[in-house]
Amino acid sequence: MVKKTWRIIPRPLLETILNNHAQHHRVPQPLILHGPRGVGKTTLILERLLEKWNTGPHLTGYVDFAQPIESHHPAHGQSFPWTSWSNCPPPPLPALQTQLERCLESMARTGVKLGTITSHQIFTTLNKWHGLNATLRRILQSNSKSSKAALSDKVSNSVLWGRAVCAVSARLNADEVDEIVEGGKVSMEEVAYFKEAMAGLRVAKEVIRVQQGWRRNAVRDLNRVGGFSRSLANSATDWPCLLLELLSSGAEIDYFQPKLIINNVEVLKHAVLTDDSTVCGSLYHDSLIWRIIALGANERCLPVILVTSDSYYSYRAFMDFGFPDIFISREAFGWTPQEAKMHMVDDYFSPSEWNVVVEVLGPSPRHLFELYALKQSNFYQKVMDEKGSTFEDIVDAYLAFLQVTVVNPAMDKALSLLQKFANDARNGKIPKDRLRFGAPWRHPPQTDNPALRLEWAKLQLMDFVQSLVNTEFGVNYLADCSLEILDDPSCVALVEVGLLYAQRDPSLFRPITRGIQRCLVRWLVQERIQMSLQNSLQYLWQRLIRGRSYRHLMLQLGYDK
Repeated sequence: MVKKTWRIIPRPLLETILNNHAQHHRVPQPLILHGPRGVGKTTLILERLLEKWNTGPHLTGYVDFAQPIESHHPAHGQSFPWTSWSNCPPPPLPALQTQLERCLESMARTGVKLGTITSHQIFTTLNKWHGLNATLRRILQSNSKSSKAALSDKVSNSVLWGRAVCAVSARLNADEVDEIVEGGKVSMEEVAYFKEAMAGLRVAKEVIRVQQGWRRNAVRDLNRVGGFSRSLANSATDWPCLLLELLSSGAEIDYFQPKLIINNVEVLKHAVLTDDSTVCGSLYHDSLIWRIIALGANERCLPVILVTSDSYYSYRAFMDFGFPDIFISREAFGWTPQEAKMHMVDDYFSPSEWNVVVEVLGPSPRHLFELYALKQSNFYQKVMDEKGSTFEDIVDAYLAFLQVTVVNPAMDKALSLLQKFANDARNGKIPKDRLRFGAPWRHPPQTDNPALRLEWAKLQLMDFVQSLVNTEFGVNYLADCSLEILDDPSCVALVEVGLLYAQRDPSLFRPITRGIQRCLVRWLVQERIQMSLQNSLQYLWQRLIRGRSYRHLMLQLGYDK
């Protein structure tokens, strides 16, 4: 078969929906584009939409919170992991903050050059949310030795702002001025106007920095005790949210239409602190999204698209942040077998090869891309040259690769999460409602013995996977409106490590691909084979007496997954 380059296939319906959202200059809700891993969400944004959204009046900021993970760990092969980013070493929160702020600052400078963001607008927005008198006095006194005598108590905030802007504007060097006017022929008045607005951005950033410094001790205490404070969490997101408000108020149809795409937004929840300069990652994440929602609901916000493969955003986030319509939800599942066959057969696989692929792996775009890359490799030619070798041998080798590099490490991480659950239950950190009578996970080990906790965790995970096998991997978590399966720590662990996905419509738990589903069954079989006689008896007792049964949550008849 002739080697062909991999084509990016258009998805007209999804692209139309996203384009309609992005064409508005201000919208009332952020949009969440979510779906299992490997269905092509990032490819769709980068290869099909981003260039179009950066032409004419459109300006799109793209932030990928997974980039710090890629840059710090390029040798781990984790650039595009099959499972969750939470399985990779978490990035430092300050790196993600800097990434987001630099993107928004660059967009704000473009707004300044176009004249839609002015110094007066910056002052008005800043003064609406922040007390400026003491802060501006502190800034002026630190920047000028002779300012103490000139600052009386009767000077208004607007006068203080003007003085601070003038002081900063005078320090802008020639390169920064050229950047503002981009070397074009503009009058001296226009240069002064742009310089004032650019200086206003700098003063605003310094104001927020000073006020964050005043809260440093409070943030340190909050991080130490692990509590919650909305005011401290909001102080950490003051600067990016101020920029979002400025960009939103400066947006004009057919002149300046900014939008923001945040890819892998779930990474923000798992980011780690390197110091006490800000709140923890989960608080920062919640504050940022809360304020984007509030800006859209109250004043309309520039289009914000959150791209994620974490199924938390398919259902739970809608509940945590208010109500089912708090976000616009667009769920991507990749291709159906018929669509994939139309794109793949004749170009990349023969009909007989395609029948094997769709039966064993399913039509996941990432599976197809990786298998096609393997097919073009020297390994493929070497295997096929051996006597009696077939295409099925290549698919089996690919499945073994997924088993060893993807599923087994993810299951190890899930076991560690279950052990943590057992330890938390022993220490009284798990609510009693979650350990209700009859729950299979109700009796974790009550001793501080890591070996016993590991045995218990493996027993629970095997029991859960077996229950999924019995339901043919089709569980509708809203079927009886009890949400009982969402309390199952094994289910939560497999969702967190990214092997299961809780989709929104229809409300199903399922493995992210058919290939991963096969690997889960292989894991269960391998663990059953390796069990000792005593552990086998414990497993059988677990299945007979306390075993999970989610058959009442099975898919409705006639649904073809």
